Amino acid sequence: MMVSVAIDGPAGAGKSTIAKIVSQRLGFIYVDTGAMYRAIALACLKSRADITSEQEVISRLPEIHIEIKFMGGEQKVMLDGEDVSSEIRAEKVSMAASSVSAIPQVRTYLLELQRSFARSYNVIMDGRDIGTVVLPDAAVKIFLTAAPESRAHRRKLQLEEKGVQADYNRILEDIIKRDYNDTHRETAPLKPAQDSFVVDTSELTLEESVEKIIEIIKENCDEI
Repeated sequence: MMVSVAIDGPAGAGKSTIAKIVSQRLGFIYVDTGAMYRAIALACLKSRADITSEQEVISRLPEIHIEIKFMGGEQKVMLDGEDVSSEIRAEKVSMAASSVSAIPQVRTYLLELQRSFARSYNVIMDGRDIGTVVLPDAAVKIFLTAAPESRAHRRKLQLEEKGVQADYNRILEDIIKRDYNDTHRETAPLKPAQDSFVVDTSELTLEESVEKIIEIIKENCDEI
């Protein structure tokens, strides 16, 4: 019997960073579902598809081939045989991903791929609707959040560490816009599962956040 941990939350809450560290410490496989939506968004951008047109995005799905490979414990996202793990992190891809992820057919297209990992491995899976839709029977469900201002500040620092000039107000505006889109979409809107543990990391360091998540998992999962 495999153990699944679902971590949901808004953009910039630190889900990917925290989930990756927690999975390494617990010996789990980390699955970043957001990367899959980013890959679809990237494919649409590369083909110059209109991402605001549901029909145009849907028409592209049969041509898009996504694979997730685990190399040295790390997830690699392959798009049509090419490793796009770095390319999908661009800001324009992030915003496009928010649009395509609101399309029901896109979510259905990726659902079985996501669930297949949980059947095969002990996983920590993060995204927007893992505990509510993808893995409703997950052993532990966590909703990770933080104030928009805190998330914008962290994102600005991340970009500057990479040598990229970043405008705090623009980042904050994008986060607020994405929060609205994610929480108001008709299909699988962002919200905590009823039985999830809500963790606000606004005032927590990265290490404190990691320790808090590990504590919750160990206290609520007998298999660990």
